[in-house]
Amino acid sequence: MRRFGPLRWFNARRFSSCARETRRQHFHTSLLHLASGEETTAFADALAFAAKARSLPLGSKVHAQIFRSGFSRDIFTQNCLLVMYSKCEALESAIKLFEEMPREISKCFWAVCCPDLACWNAMVEGYIMNDCGHDAFRVVSLMHSEGLVGDDFTFMGLIKGCSNSSYSNYGKQIHGAVIRHQMESSTMVMNSLIGMYSRMGMKDPAAKVFIRTKQKDAVSWNIMMTDFAQEDKDREFVDSFRRMLSTGTNPTEVTFSVAFRLCSTEHGVTVGLQFFSFAQKLGLVDDALVTNSLIDMFCKWGRTEDACFVLSELPSKDVVSWNLMILGYISNSCCTEAVQLFRALCRCGVKPDESTYSNVLSSCNGGVQFKRVGEQIHACVTKAGFSSSCYVGSSLINAYASSAMVGNSFKSFQEIRAPDLVSWSAMISALSKQGFSLEALSLLNSLGEAGEKPDDFAICSALNACAKISAFTPSKCIHSLIVKSGFEEHHWIGSALVDAYAKCGDIDSSRALFTGFQGDYDSVLFNTMITAYAYHGLVADAINLFDKMKSSGLEPSQATFSAVISACRHSGLVEEGRRFFNSMISRYGIIPSMDNYACLVDLHARKGYLQEAQEVILSMAVEPTPAIYRSLLSGCRVHGNRELGVWAAKRMIQLEPGNGAAQALLHGLYAEGGDWAVAGRADGEGVEPGT
Repeated sequence: MRRFGPLRWFNARRFSSCARETRRQHFHTSLLHLASGEETTAFADALAFAAKARSLPLGSKVHAQIFRSGFSRDIFTQNCLLVMYSKCEALESAIKLFEEMPREISKCFWAVCCPDLACWNAMVEGYIMNDCGHDAFRVVSLMHSEGLVGDDFTFMGLIKGCSNSSYSNYGKQIHGAVIRHQMESSTMVMNSLIGMYSRMGMKDPAAKVFIRTKQKDAVSWNIMMTDFAQEDKDREFVDSFRRMLSTGTNPTEVTFSVAFRLCSTEHGVTVGLQFFSFAQKLGLVDDALVTNSLIDMFCKWGRTEDACFVLSELPSKDVVSWNLMILGYISNSCCTEAVQLFRALCRCGVKPDESTYSNVLSSCNGGVQFKRVGEQIHACVTKAGFSSSCYVGSSLINAYASSAMVGNSFKSFQEIRAPDLVSWSAMISALSKQGFSLEALSLLNSLGEAGEKPDDFAICSALNACAKISAFTPSKCIHSLIVKSGFEEHHWIGSALVDAYAKCGDIDSSRALFTGFQGDYDSVLFNTMITAYAYHGLVADAINLFDKMKSSGLEPSQATFSAVISACRHSGLVEEGRRFFNSMISRYGIIPSMDNYACLVDLHARKGYLQEAQEVILSMAVEPTPAIYRSLLSGCRVHGNRELGVWAAKRMIQLEPGNGAAQALLHGLYAEGGDWAVAGRADGEGVEPGT
């Protein structure tokens, strides 16, 4: 038989430069087989390598060498070729190869060339992998017509193709075939059936198959317990876990991973710690799947120190573990720790991926933190080649926008090679939030010209932009787009549209939209309509709608009371506003927000109840914002209470030392009282506390 040099048909060095070390070693093993004369093993290894790497060019080169070496009729090699082409998404090549295989046994001394059951199974698997379920069933029918009966792998391949409800009838037919062919004794086939019914959401049939499974293994139990975990059925999960142990089946890494995800709520701490202790006894806590779920569980409990300890004890940390810990810090408002962990990741030589950069950028949202660190991370993103990524680019847009650096947001948007809908929506939202309303509306138009259909987030952002500049005509155009897109029943869009029409002065359209809303009413929609009435001074309508909201069974929120107190403020109904504020605390048990206090202080200050406004400020459990002192200061100027006005101005300046508006208001107070010398000092140097 003809021999050939192992490097003649493939340049290993060229591939090694871009492959992982483990894959390179695997391929070199194939070359050693080839050099020693084990051609069939070498070809099988090389094809498996190409299939794993999803490298069609490499697989095609191996196929060409197989043909030249005379192994093209070897059934084992052809089976490997079918698998390789299927995994490389070259289904047409697999079909052509399969159809060219003769259907009669060749009298060859070294091989048979007709397709055996493994080849048929490979074709079934290939069709399934490429989402051609109907063709997979056709292949099985053809196989039966040629006298072959499927085995475990045939049924498992078909069952895998029935992963959604559209194939439910096929799934039931396969289940019937399993019973007819007496395959219920196969645990693998029964596990596949349980998984199929679970993925379809058919829990009762899944449970029945589970009961009929004679020899349940860990996979059987894991599938059922995963269903319980997804439905938050804690008790059923624990009961199944105990029954699994009673049958002598040991839990696996998957078991504990699912258990930790189930126990990630604050109510699952005790049970979660018990599972953790059991996993330690079995020596499974070093497994990456278990550890990652454990880190996630500790972070969701708020125990970031424990999660960090688990990460530090890992013998080999992959990027997924680092990402989970960074995300855990961010979800617990530990942004500084998240950035520090990102730096530690880089020092350890781990290569950050898109999720890493996206997560750590979200920790830099806003203020000095982003200006100091975010731009450095952006430089790392560019160096790593992720600036053109939609995922990372959208995070950059949001991070820059939260720091009022909308110009940099737009540059990040332009760097994205092919912006997706999320990127477009993020940029429209950034422009709208930072007051670039016309630019936001222009970008929405560009989105349509690019052939993309805006989502609900982009439409809400555009409507907010319309509301800020009272753009009535664009609001009408977006309303038409909402109707065409079928978003009429969306709560957030309905609320944004009601608000936009109200800010444009068309309260009748707002009322008509609210009255004719086709979806279920929620508190956000009611709050928006109450605010719209308040904005137009329709206090009676606002209060009536508040009563209607309560009678409909919806609980008012902080935002609801801000809206109704604001309505009272516009008409000077001080007693009514006080009543709403007090009922919020006493009747509904709601802790007032800063906005609630601001509305109440402004209500008193506008009507000249300045002493009462000061009492509200002094009664606050948190430090008032400058805006609250500004409301009192404005009321003092209108009603001529210089002493209290100076008190409010001084505290306002303490909170914002560089606020020119506060200095100007204080200057005006002194000037109106005739104290020009003090007014001059207030204007030129500011007033020290206690002056």
